[in-house]
Amino acid sequence: MGTISWKILGSGGAILAGIVAKKVVDAAWAKAGQDTVNPKSPDAPIGKAVAYAALLGLAVGAARTLTERKAAQYYRSSAGHLPKDIAGEPV
Repeated sequence: MGTISWKILGSGGAILAGIVAKKVVDAAWAKAGQDTVNPKSPDAPIGKAVAYAALLGLAVGAARTLTERKAAQYYRSSAGHLPKDIAGEPV
């Protein structure tokens, strides 16, 4: 495995995880009986906008982190070492 493989696994997986997390949050938000909210709109109630943005940020961040960790584990098991941009990082 090389640098290109890692970029595809790490970045591509993180982007896909973010998209899936947004869809899950939107579905959960609707199922909770909340109206759709655009947190960027000045017409949206501030409480709902902040709550939605916080929930979405947490979900996307967690999904990306978990996906990148799994990709790094897969890379290490395939290549025998961590990618260069991760190998030197403190634990």
